[in-house]
Amino acid sequence: MSFASVFVFPSMYVDLEAKNKEIPKGKTNASEEASSTISDDSPDTVNGANSRSEDASLLDLYSGCGAMSTGLCLGANMAGLRLVTKWAVDINKYACESLQWNHPQTTVRNESAEDFLALLKEWERLCASFSSSKSENLERQSFNSNVNEDNVNDEEEEEDENEDGDGDLFEVEKFLAICYGDPKEKGERGLYLKLYVSHVSFVLFTLGNSTMTSIPFCRFVGRIMGQEDTWEPLDGLGDCRECLKDFVTSGSGQKFCPYLPCFFSQQSSGDVDVICGGPPCQGISGFNRFRNKDNPLQDEKNKQLQVFMEIVEYLKPKFVLVENVVDIVKFAEGYLGRYALSKLIHLNYQVRMGMMAAGAYGLPQFRMRAFFWGARPNQKLPQYPLPTHDLVLRGVIPVEFEMNTVGWEEGKKIELEKKLLLEDAISDLPSVGNYEDKDEMDYDNDPKTEFQRFIRLRREEMPVFSSLNAKRTKHLLYDHRPLQLNTDDYQRVCRVPKRKGANFRDFPGVIVNSGNKVEWDPNIERVYLESGKPLLLFFILSLIMPCLLSAAHQVSILPFARLWWDETVPTVVTRAEPHNQAIMHPVQDRVLSVRENARLQGFPDYYKLFGPVKERYIQVGNAVAVPVSRALGYALGLAYQGVVSNDEPLTKLSPRFPNMSEKASSDSSQDNSSR
Repeated sequence: MSFASVFVFPSMYVDLEAKNKEIPKGKTNASEEASSTISDDSPDTVNGANSRSEDASLLDLYSGCGAMSTGLCLGANMAGLRLVTKWAVDINKYACESLQWNHPQTTVRNESAEDFLALLKEWERLCASFSSSKSENLERQSFNSNVNEDNVNDEEEEEDENEDGDGDLFEVEKFLAICYGDPKEKGERGLYLKLYVSHVSFVLFTLGNSTMTSIPFCRFVGRIMGQEDTWEPLDGLGDCRECLKDFVTSGSGQKFCPYLPCFFSQQSSGDVDVICGGPPCQGISGFNRFRNKDNPLQDEKNKQLQVFMEIVEYLKPKFVLVENVVDIVKFAEGYLGRYALSKLIHLNYQVRMGMMAAGAYGLPQFRMRAFFWGARPNQKLPQYPLPTHDLVLRGVIPVEFEMNTVGWEEGKKIELEKKLLLEDAISDLPSVGNYEDKDEMDYDNDPKTEFQRFIRLRREEMPVFSSLNAKRTKHLLYDHRPLQLNTDDYQRVCRVPKRKGANFRDFPGVIVNSGNKVEWDPNIERVYLESGKPLLLFFILSLIMPCLLSAAHQVSILPFARLWWDETVPTVVTRAEPHNQAIMHPVQDRVLSVRENARLQGFPDYYKLFGPVKERYIQVGNAVAVPVSRALGYALGLAYQGVVSNDEPLTKLSPRFPNMSEKASSDSSQDNSSR
């Protein structure tokens, strides 16, 4: 495949931002004043690219299980930039568990992007309230304290008059976390802090310093029911001012929040250098029959793209990377794609857009996605890495944006690595059955291909971890278990021949006519399963009945279809049911396992997933292909350090990228063979 790729010029999109009146145009003056301490593009306050340190912080929004940030960090490290995912935000709790286990140094926030943005704004106010440059008024306003010298006695009397009359006293030893939302699920949204408390004895409000330690503590009345920590609203912590001040001014809070204004030091260690994310835009999905073609931004299902841009506007990172499905530049003449570009331009970013196919970077799936780069005016705009592998072209490329497909110049002779097939990716994995339930197992074969040798590298053997002197871990295989099919579907799977092209058409009673359309053979007696249900489900029968579905559906080969060793897949999906897609293993009677799907996405084998099996499939299916994000991370690392040699939109990767060492491959192989 070869395509040309060009710049997306700012002048093409400058008017779209003004069209959308519902998009906030900016913040209040006070907010703008505070946020200016984060990033300033003036030459006097921002160092040039060549004078920066080689460490950078990353915020991963809509992070899922962390595939995009994982790849970006791996690639940036290879370019000499130590990019670290310091914060990640996602609403899926299982994805957050997966990301936290694989990135223990990352602060993972299981919350919506809207709540995260609200937290950033409240955190700014909290920091401002303790700044010596702010007025006492702002401090009191931020606390909303219910306790002062005039009403302490009144409140003590109210506590004495409680129906139980036995309020408890607690010492707040430290603050554990901070969030905006309703963590107590009482319908009361606001700023909350998680406290570590110890039970004392009776009703009393006190404030002071512990006689046992030098850290400040406070006491407040509450009923914690024996818990050691609890979420409490900010406006109920008026007596904990000293504890809260220590939490804010000492910088402890920056672990939880990426925005720490320079109220207390000359340098803000909480700044975000890079923001990446793939905001979901379900309103443009082809499965949505009620898509708003006139103004997709009015669709609530597309709201997250606006939220993403608001967070970028608030934090002002040096670099931005937005990922989305190709429909973002296909639906409604690319309305949302144009909005993303125009919004970044409006926020004073340089921009580029490119479409990249995962298969072109060494995976056995096509999976085309759109990527939008943004960079501050004083930064080098990252380039798009040119393909390293041949691939099987599948799907449709948007005609209007075809020139933004990342590829080699048409007609130019390039020696690419051979395309990867299913056998290259999964042929070394142990055989498992439909009812496999182990989350961990040993390898029972040596790697057979270069892809397998690289994907099996331990965490500490990866470039991004090699410099951390990580402890050598046991070489285990995680998540190699399939979705357990029910008995009926399992019996149907067992009836599909183990050969290339096999699917439901091979069931008794189905015939294929001259037009490659399937029909029901009335001369064949229907076959029933042990449960008494028919071998052919009604919905499958509907696929071969012209009166129910269009002619296009009558030629379907997807239900109960086996993949084959010499094939690729169009794209890894979030569901593993075999009813309407080809997801069955070539020679084993089951669907592809979670790990096999993860390999098709380029996840290293050490990457462990959490949650029910169905949730793990969702995490993998929603992820950015790791080899693609690794290549983009490499380009980001070069741009961040200012070593980009030209302003061209494309860059060539080194031969055999990502250049795994022969020693690492050999060691991995020997370790397996010794088991």
